[in-house]
Amino acid sequence: MDPDAVLALAVERAARVTHGVDEAINATGILLHTGLGRSPLHPEAARAAVRASTGYADLEVDRATGTRGKRTRRAEAILCALTGAADAIAVNNNASALLLTIAALARRKEVVVSRGELIEIGGEFRLPDIMTAAGAKLVEVGTTNRTRLADYRRAIGPRTGLVLKVHPSNFRVVGFAHTVPASEIASLASKAGVPFAFDVGSGLLDRVAGIPDDEPTVVEALRAGANLVCFSGDKLLGGPQAGVAVGDTDLVARLRGNPIARAARMDKMNVAALEATLRLHATGRRNELPLWTLLAATPRSLRARAAALARRFDGAEAGASEAAFGGGSLPGHGIASAALRLRADAPEELAARLRLGRPSVFCRTGDGEVAFDLRAVPPADDERLARAIRYALDQG
Repeated sequence: MDPDAVLALAVERAARVTHGVDEAINATGILLHTGLGRSPLHPEAARAAVRASTGYADLEVDRATGTRGKRTRRAEAILCALTGAADAIAVNNNASALLLTIAALARRKEVVVSRGELIEIGGEFRLPDIMTAAGAKLVEVGTTNRTRLADYRRAIGPRTGLVLKVHPSNFRVVGFAHTVPASEIASLASKAGVPFAFDVGSGLLDRVAGIPDDEPTVVEALRAGANLVCFSGDKLLGGPQAGVAVGDTDLVARLRGNPIARAARMDKMNVAALEATLRLHATGRRNELPLWTLLAATPRSLRARAAALARRFDGAEAGASEAAFGGGSLPGHGIASAALRLRADAPEELAARLRLGRPSVFCRTGDGEVAFDLRAVPPADDERLARAIRYALDQG
């Protein structure tokens, strides 16, 4: 066969099975599903990203002077207003924010961390590896389940560049366990003249009704005395992928001046989407963010939707379910939900057909059934979900 014909055939076949990044219906019951893009964007944030990407944008230009500016200046100003921090820096994700913090403040120095907080995040990225990449030496204190203030006190010395607290956002240690409050670590670090950074993870800015008290907030961490607080933009903040560090002006300046800040900077679409998301928080419209709208749905309303869907399929059932925050947020805390359940001879095959459909549907399988949890499915998508299920069943 002619080589050009072979190439054309290969491209055609690849196009049939590879659609690129496309929309999906998340019926897994995991709200911040990393594989499905974590937090969905508010329409205003999505439109802002489109405006920034379809033409030129004033990304790094000061309109008043016409001189070059800082691309994340507006987002950082809003972050300071929302959290009370003196300064802020935004980069492309929270792992970058943490890497930048360690590299800028503790390169060739020691970083003191509790053994119970040496976490591994998705993709097998581990905190000790981030330390190594940043050029810092890890100093572990305490044990897996119990760390005391005296452990930190004994570890801090002339070579200490940073004391770090990391919220173990994707697991919980229960039972015979103890962690040192951020305020006590902050006081100890301050007396030793060492910066104290707190990676709170999920991006919960301030206390919100319905969120468990053991989920740290940015505002509370700063009030407790943390010099820097790091968090994600695409989790409970409800925005695009981003990593943020807020805190003392001199420390943020050191982060901003580190070469990693340039390598980890945000692109114009995410900058625009982050600005729009933060404006929603700043104007009291947090509850309009898709994530928070989904969280606000009552179990009763979800059960009613599940029952309505069940009536459309023979043998289907609707019942209670338990959803999760996911994305390394609030581990062990379930959310009351409801699900549509279908018995199937080959649940995995049905789930595969659903994933390969348009729109792609992701669900749960087990015990001879396929389950569609509605906690992360907007009501407007119920009809599309029903059509996708019907099509997948008809293809079996």
